[in-house]
Amino acid sequence: MALPCAVETPSRSPGGTAVIEKEKQRVRKPSPRYKVLLHNDPVNSMEYVVGTLRQVVPSLSEQDAIAVMLEAHNSGVGLVIVCDLEPAEFYSETLKAKGLTSTIEPES
Repeated sequence: MALPCAVETPSRSPGGTAVIEKEKQRVRKPSPRYKVLLHNDPVNSMEYVVGTLRQVVPSLSEQDAIAVMLEAHNSGVGLVIVCDLEPAEFYSETLKAKGLTSTIEPES
């Protein structure tokens, strides 16, 4: 004996046209990004700043860390990284704990 099976059929509008209903897709809004900034440091050596940047933000290469340090040294503030809020807070607080001046601000 054959078992009955359910078959999906598209609904038909009064004009006889098949109507396929699409499931509404939720558009995920990207989370806001934050800039981690390093401020000029007249106290610590350039080598210490570069080493600390690399230790705190492992994704920075030696050259990137040097560039951030020089940017802070020459212009007063250097952009360390742009990321989500939680890691930005972590990086900034860790830099502060190691004696460097750091802030975060929303990416514009």
